[in-house]
Amino acid sequence: MKRLRSHLIGIDQGDTLLFSDFQNNGEMWTGRGQRERRRRIKFSEAFRFPPTVQTSVSLWDMDAATVIRADVSVETVTEDGFDLVFRTWGDSSIARVRIGWIAMGELSDDEDWDVV
Repeated sequence: MKRLRSHLIGIDQGDTLLFSDFQNNGEMWTGRGQRERRRRIKFSEAFRFPPTVQTSVSLWDMDAATVIRADVSVETVTEDGFDLVFRTWGDSSIARVRIGWIAMGELSDDEDWDVV
């Protein structure tokens, strides 16, 4: 569990359209097998330490004729941002996906010191 000093809690959030492949017959819509899309998300302000990041699917547009397979994850979380990753496999046809995210963590304070 992360313990946060209450007056320095930062919360940042966003909603990111990761791809829209049905418009141009892109790989997520027409492809087969392992496929992945990722996007680097930058926080509006840096955290003091890497924050906790939670994601949720806010839009999914998928072909009803195939099995729906999806894995949404967060990778490489730093003080400045993270990688938002969507993976699918098999014959799943994904037209578009939008992912909501929220990051919570400790912010720096003007009174913090760096002792070297």
